Formats: sequence, structure tokens, C-alpha cells
Amino acid sequence: MRFALGLGSVSVDEDDPLPPEIDRVCAPLPSLEQVYRQERTGLLRFVTRRSRREDAEDVVQQAFTRFAAGKNASRFDNPGAYLRQTSVNLLRDEARWSSRHPKVSLSEEDEQELADCDPLAALEARDRLHRIGAALDRLKPLPRQIFLACRVYGYSHAEIAEQTGLSVKGVEKHMGVAIKQLGRHLRRD
Repeated sequence: MRFALGLGSVSVDEDDPLPPEIDRVCAPLPSLEQVYRQERTGLLRFVTRRSRREDAEDVVQQAFTRFAAGKNASRFDNPGAYLRQTSVNLLRDEARWSSRHPKVSLSEEDEQELADCDPLAALEARDRLHRIGAALDRLKPLPRQIFLACRVYGYSHAEIAEQTGLSVKGVEKHMGVAIKQLGRHLRRD
């Protein structure tokens, strides 16, 4: 009996032990559905210990979405560890965002009766909002993404550069392009 090992082949008698490669059996990799069924409850408990129950469901969903969106999600030897680390990263991102955007709570003393809104002002505001949305839709995807990340979500240029893989100067350039095009679209309308 002959077995191929590496470049050459080696003769093996009936009484000789088999090489270690022969003993290895490659188990089929689990599908995404199997990973979800195996890991979801444990991951939910893991995340619940680190955040509020209401947020845990969302974090678990986002972690599985990132896992499924991975280029080779089936290549992970330990999908549970990947999902836990992804969940920790998502919780950190949420904590950073929350620290930059603190919730404002109004006490009863702070609340004031608002005067009836002027219907004409409401129509003008709605029209302005519609025009801004239409102008944003006209932007190319990358400048629009960078503009929204900076102006709406409050990310700094350095954070955006890190997330997009661009340099800080590249982010500033795309911001300038977005602002210039938005101004042009809004003036035209």
C-alpha cells in the first residue's frame, strides 16, 4: 500500500501506523442558519449582561448581519467567538455615539406650552426639508455618506477616515464637494 505524502510517496506495510493526515476528517462547515440556531441564545445572554435587554436584540441582529455579510462567513472556525467580539465592538460604538449625543431629559419645569404653529411656516419647513432630501439624493454615494456621518451623526473627520479607509484630507475633500453640490442644488431649486 502506498500513500502520497508531500512531494514523494512512502511505502506503508499493513502493520505500520498511518500518517497523522489520514486520521483527519474534515467536518462540513455549518450553514448560517445552523450558526444562528446554535449561537443566538448564548449571544443574547452575553449581550444582555453588558447592555439593556431592549438593546440586546438589536445588537445580536447587527452581529449576525455583519457575520452574514462577511466575504467568507463560512471560513470561521469559531463563529461564536467572532459574534461575541462583533457584539462587544457594536456596544462600544454605541457607547461612543451616546457619549457624543447625550439624551436631553426635560423636567416638568422645562416644558412650556408651544404656541399654535403657523400653517404657512409648517408648509415652508416641510418644503425646505423635501428640497434638502432631494438635494442629498443627487449626491454621489461616498460624499453623501461622508456628509451624513459628519453633519447628522456627529462623527469627526478622523473617525470617518478610519471607517472609510480614506485619509483625513480625502474626507475633507468629499465634504467640500458635498457642501458645494448641496448649495448648488438648493440654489437651483
